Amino acid sequence: MAGKGTQATALLAKQKVVHQVHEYAHDPRAESYGTEASEVLGLPAERVFKTLVAEVDGRLVIGVVPVAGHLDLKALAAAAGGKKARMADVAAAERATGYVAGGISPIGHRKRLPVVVDDSATGFDTIFCSGGRRGLEIEVAPGDLIALAQATVAAIAA
Repeated sequence: MAGKGTQATALLAKQKVVHQVHEYAHDPRAESYGTEASEVLGLPAERVFKTLVAEVDGRLVIGVVPVAGHLDLKALAAAAGGKKARMADVAAAERATGYVAGGISPIGHRKRLPVVVDDSATGFDTIFCSGGRRGLEIEVAPGDLIALAQATVAAIAA
């Protein structure tokens, strides 16, 4: 089921970051894209991360948290140097990242957005996150993802 690459996979290849691509048949009826990836790939939910776009004091910020948890908006706002956060409008998130909801990757965005990765990611040798489309996960060392995304690391999962 080899599909075409994405901005995320192209960036990983261009920067020569060691990674592995995992594709699966996405079920359009799936209610949670991250949980679906975890189940289909047979991975613990703590090791699979979802990419959520929030608005912190009027600017878009990416939060990357385990699919087993939720994004703590107060913690995200603090980590991003802001006061108040709320989930971003889906259309705004898709426009800014260049990805469709459910397939937003923490890297390779259309425009540079601040990224905050939950500190739990650093406890694994590799983590899984969206590769830029539904049904495509990338496995990468958390340190490489954090460096490539120029991300802040903070406790943002609830």
